[in-house]
Amino acid sequence: MAESIEEDDSAYIIKDGDYVVLKRGDIYKAVQIQIKKKVMFEKQWLFLEKAVGQLYSTSFEVVSGGHLEPQKAKTTESSTDAQEAGSDNRNIVDDGKSQKLTRDDIETLKEQGLKGQEIIQQLIDNSSTFRDKTEFSQQKYIKKKKKKYESTITVLRPSCRILAMMYHGREPGKICHLRYDTLAQMLTLGNIHAGGKVLVFETCAGLVLGAVMERMGGYGKVVQMYPGDGPVQAGLESFGFPPHFHDTLHTFPIGHVNALLAGTLDTGPPKELAAESSDASVPSKEGEEAGRTNADTGGDGGGEGEGKPEEVKMETPTPAEVEQNEREKLKAIRLQEKQDRMEAKRKKLAVAAALLEGKNADGLIIASRFHPSPVLLGLIKFLAPSRPFVVYSQYKEPLIECYTKLKENSNKEHCAVINLQLTDSWLRHYQVLPNRTHPVLQMSGGGGYLLSGTTVDMQYAKAASSQQAVEQPPAKKLKLTSSEG
Repeated sequence: MAESIEEDDSAYIIKDGDYVVLKRGDIYKAVQIQIKKKVMFEKQWLFLEKAVGQLYSTSFEVVSGGHLEPQKAKTTESSTDAQEAGSDNRNIVDDGKSQKLTRDDIETLKEQGLKGQEIIQQLIDNSSTFRDKTEFSQQKYIKKKKKKYESTITVLRPSCRILAMMYHGREPGKICHLRYDTLAQMLTLGNIHAGGKVLVFETCAGLVLGAVMERMGGYGKVVQMYPGDGPVQAGLESFGFPPHFHDTLHTFPIGHVNALLAGTLDTGPPKELAAESSDASVPSKEGEEAGRTNADTGGDGGGEGEGKPEEVKMETPTPAEVEQNEREKLKAIRLQEKQDRMEAKRKKLAVAAALLEGKNADGLIIASRFHPSPVLLGLIKFLAPSRPFVVYSQYKEPLIECYTKLKENSNKEHCAVINLQLTDSWLRHYQVLPNRTHPVLQMSGGGGYLLSGTTVDMQYAKAASSQQAVEQPPAKKLKLTSSEG
């Protein structure tokens, strides 16, 4: 029992090699903890070895040299928290002359080793209008100065929400401007759960794929459909999943979908590699035959030296021959490595194809920069009946086209869907503070659009409806008799 508790606690402790997320204010960055390796964060070099052994969500102060020190808990009320306040700000004039400290004075204080809290206290003491401000204005002033002068960093454990906020704040174009609340709706509408088989087609740097794998918890199967030569999983590494999570992930090229549906996909060993290996082996066989012939004939003299003892000559290879042999060995090694890579890729393709051939996937999620209509119509055929699918797009026009085509193909085999819904996401943050709770003035303009629905088996529905029509006899017509009265 004690060992299990220790194992559970170790999951919340920062270790060397872990992937973490650094947070300062509203800025996030995903990095890997490595001893004696510098990390650039907000134009500042940092060493993260002092974070090893600490708990996640611990705040650190950046000291001289870029090293981290755990921030001490505040036990007493700070001098900046309790100040004399004025009744209103009507007499305060923002002319830039209220602060006595200049920029050079502040730089001198930094060189003397003063921390951010001490510099803020100096700014308060040298401000002629601070005591005349209202209590709310003072707190706003202190918060603004803390953001500028306090160098505090929080080390967070990576999660779907944190990484989605990081990408949306730093590089929204990499994730097709997918907002974190929209991603949460995708996981809910797609019914992502442990033990399922989910198809994912995304060009969001692996963020959607990592979110699906995190929700499944390492149980089930995930098939990533990728365009191009190979899958992009840059964001997946930032999650820091254990090895058994990656065992559930399979990849399949989107360009082979039509061949798989037609039954013409070849997952056998490639013929070109067999030809290359046979070509590479031909010179060695010829050399062996030449050596045997030379030995049988006894060299160039033929039969002139009969009856005399043969002289054995030890020939030393020339540098050119040594170099040629080394090149041939290196070529053979590279060919073998290429064959091993191609064989491993072929086996992965065969495993993914076997998962798709059953056409019994439990969910489909699409979020890419490509037009979703052909992708959706091709991949929806791998879903089992009564399974959900979700398509994300930054714009609504491609999803309207998907909606129309799905409605048109509703009577065809493997394309029937019900409960089609096209929705958009709207999110607004609120500031919740005593006596000043209100919506935040700046907000995101849009979080994209979602098309969701559920597949149905039209063959079973048609068979059931026809059987019901056969079993029920036609209704008898009643004769109407006219009554004279």
